[in-house]
Amino acid sequence: MKLIEKIGLGLFLIGITIFTVIPFLGTYTLSENLVLENTKEIHQEKMVEILQPMYGQEFGSNFSFLSEFGRRFNEYNDQLKAQQQWDQVIWDDYGFALAKAALQSPVRDQPWLWFVLSIGLAVLGGYLYNFRKFSDEPSGIKNNGIFHSKLKNRGWLGMITGGFLILFYVVLYWFPAYLVNLVWMVDPISRALSGNPASQWFLYGLIYTLAILVMGVRMFRKYRGNKYQQLRTASVMFFQTAFAFLIPEILVLLNQPYFDFKNIWPLDYDFFYDYQVSTFLSSGGVGMFMLIWGILLIIVGVPVFTYFFGKRWYCSWVCGCGGLAETVGDPFRQLSDKSLKAWKYERVIIHSVLVLAVVMTVVTIANYFSGFSFLGNVTNQLHSFYGFAIGSAFAGVVGTGFYPFMGNRVWCRFGCPLAAYLGIVQRFKSRFRITTNGGQCISCGNCSTHCEMGIDVRWYAQRGQNIVRSSCVGCGVCSAVCPRGVLKLENGPEENRIQELPILIGNDSIKINA
Repeated sequence: MKLIEKIGLGLFLIGITIFTVIPFLGTYTLSENLVLENTKEIHQEKMVEILQPMYGQEFGSNFSFLSEFGRRFNEYNDQLKAQQQWDQVIWDDYGFALAKAALQSPVRDQPWLWFVLSIGLAVLGGYLYNFRKFSDEPSGIKNNGIFHSKLKNRGWLGMITGGFLILFYVVLYWFPAYLVNLVWMVDPISRALSGNPASQWFLYGLIYTLAILVMGVRMFRKYRGNKYQQLRTASVMFFQTAFAFLIPEILVLLNQPYFDFKNIWPLDYDFFYDYQVSTFLSSGGVGMFMLIWGILLIIVGVPVFTYFFGKRWYCSWVCGCGGLAETVGDPFRQLSDKSLKAWKYERVIIHSVLVLAVVMTVVTIANYFSGFSFLGNVTNQLHSFYGFAIGSAFAGVVGTGFYPFMGNRVWCRFGCPLAAYLGIVQRFKSRFRITTNGGQCISCGNCSTHCEMGIDVRWYAQRGQNIVRSSCVGCGVCSAVCPRGVLKLENGPEENRIQELPILIGNDSIKINA
């Protein structure tokens, strides 16, 4: 490891350490005015009464402040629930808003300084480390001892990394009040882009985008000389930065609905929720365009683009989840399970999620047009369950936190309903396939090792069979790592795409399905 690489790693670790310490800085002091300013009008009187004993007290940590807040808030609600006075229960969680308002810390006073010391150093260190790391290696990608790495093969570094990611996602989704220091740190950036104060989701979006940009540099260096990988990496970096992060924030600044133009139902599972549709309809021509655009992507864009290019047009070139998997998750791609058992689970789980998303959406639309007289409470329960189990736990905690344990495409492979929709089209009505030249295959296994979707590519290559699988995202890494040029990504005529001819092995005739 050269000096510049060591400096980069050191800066990254310093930045991550400071980032981890920041949430614990400062004190919390609540007042009646802060309660009035950060609660809804219908709850103000009761919230002032509930929290009155906390006024003027200085709490030395977010743990003590939120513990006292939670105790008083829950006591009030639990008493009403015991008496079944459901209409008086305060269902809104004001913990985040009040913790953010009550915070007094050096991070709130000097957000730019702490941003530079934490995220800034981590980004700079990441760039230096990744830029230098592959400079002395020949272009292309080899195994290079990945199964001996303490980080990349479920070693102790991988366990720590996975644990850190899981903890961050759990806190982000269910305990965001503990992150108010970090939210204050990025508040100036949020106000500059949208004119609004930062939330935990803006913090997450910023970190998410920077992670893709930093690790995108690693992809450029690692796959230099491979034009397909270079263009694909540039594409996911562009779409995440522009369409997923900057444009939605700028739309809010222009008093338009927050909208990610590349997010498609059913991945964008709340697209047909009543509040979302009402927002579109009440926002004039721009809102109507967003609604029509989203519908056209679902019924026209997905089948047409997938027919011509396979699901790779979205999963490997546009999608933010795929962008994170292909950049941040690339070091862990070899951890995907290639067993037949995993493939069976994959098919059942991902299509079950798709069915659940479809059922939830149908019920939601039916309720919207019936004035919520049709299964209204069931709709709310479906929304809550799906948002918690799929949108948060699966897509977030498992989908990203499990990179060091199960590979980088856990969510895409087992849970993403849009990937399932795209995969059905790709499998049965598409021009895309990966062609193989069995006579050139030397059975080195590089292709199967680097397949993030758990496909045993070598099995097909040895037999000279086209690879036509609904799970394939067309990342092209199997082709990039092949030393003999056996694999090629193609968009050709549908004729002979799925090969049904038997393969003769010895005296036996075996029929292999693609």
